[in-house]
Amino acid sequence: MSAPRRIATAAAVAAFALSAPFLACAPAAAHGAPTKPVSRAFACSPDGGGLARTAACRAALAANGQPFTFWDNVRVSDVNGRDRQVIPDGQLCSGGLPAYKGLDLARADWPSTPLTPGAALTMTYRETIAHTGTFRLYLTEEGYDPTRPLTWSELPSKPFAQVTDPPLTDGAYRIRAKLPSDRTGRQVLYTVWQNSSTTDTYYSCSDVVFPGRTSTSDGGGAKKASPSVSSPSANAATTAPGDAPSPSASPSPSASPSVVDGSSPSATTVPGTPAAADSGAGGGGPSMTLVAGGAAVAVLAAGAALVVLRRRRSAAGDVS
Repeated sequence: MSAPRRIATAAAVAAFALSAPFLACAPAAAHGAPTKPVSRAFACSPDGGGLARTAACRAALAANGQPFTFWDNVRVSDVNGRDRQVIPDGQLCSGGLPAYKGLDLARADWPSTPLTPGAALTMTYRETIAHTGTFRLYLTEEGYDPTRPLTWSELPSKPFAQVTDPPLTDGAYRIRAKLPSDRTGRQVLYTVWQNSSTTDTYYSCSDVVFPGRTSTSDGGGAKKASPSVSSPSANAATTAPGDAPSPSASPSPSASPSVVDGSSPSATTVPGTPAAADSGAGGGGPSMTLVAGGAAVAVLAAGAALVVLRRRRSAAGDVS
């Protein structure tokens, strides 16, 4: 190998070495969360539209200290069914992950979906990386107080529905179940998805409202209504592909959201939504700026090496 070619090869190797740490931590496509009934993570994410501008989501964002861009990545590794032992009381919605702590705020105005006791439910669980596993759906017990932190004692010991490996259709799992018939007022539909293709378990809180208690206390004795997701088909046994929101203008932060079911226009992947790599605990991913910087280093270094090689070949007549 000629000297110029050795120089070019060494430069390329150096460029790869510089960029490798960035490429290794580059976020892959993410994983999943409920969009109907809409989960807190999705509602308050940049993809949540008008829901993200509600008072509850703005408070969650302020408490979180960072946006819920990775709404599909509330996951914890190596739980192996020990949810109640691993996830602390008061941190069920965040999965105990600091990057999602804003989801644990105890308040009665989270964006919610109206449901009917005893009716059929089809949950739309948006998926951005397909995994096999079992979904377990829990509903808070009657008497649940949304102004207090959610604890395991407020959830039944057994789920009201459990589904293993449902088919993936139009970018989402459709999980069909029958709702308990003895719930009224505001409740939390808590979803646990234990993967069998990875060591991860995903956690989601979807706020729902049943008839019977039309208002909830704000903790100080005052009664107030809670913003709801307008969802005429929330209890239908089937769900239309796409789950697209209505084209109406976004409401002001104080208005009730008018999104059909809280999902984004695309039922496959969310453009521009990077997520953490598919191993270890969740909590978001590295900045795309960092990744782009690493890639740029590699491209510039390799380009410089090629320029040197061509110039030296031109001067020395090297064709090897």
